Amino acid sequence: MPRDTTTQAPPRRAGSAPTRGYTATKDQLAERLTKIEGQVRGIQRMVDNDRYCIDILTQISAIQAALDQVALGLLDDHARTCVIGAEDTELQAARTKELMAAVGRLMRRG
Repeated sequence: MPRDTTTQAPPRRAGSAPTRGYTATKDQLAERLTKIEGQVRGIQRMVDNDRYCIDILTQISAIQAALDQVALGLLDDHARTCVIGAEDTELQAARTKELMAAVGRLMRRG
């Protein structure tokens, strides 16, 4: 299904990266995601080594919690910069709707 692009950030200037809500903490975000990636690889090793099911499920739960924290941080950054910082009320309303749809998707998992 095609994505509605009416609420996306304006096109970036040639040679410059777009400014996103998480731009200021991008290094921290990348570090957290790298740790989560390592945890996922650890689960693969646990499966390869025939570890106890509950131990694997415990690690999966930890990864889900870590991803939830990343998602909450991104939602917070998006609300503060992309929604509140929108140039006009129409764009702000569109981005709020987009934000709430993202929250809904996160809440429906499981």
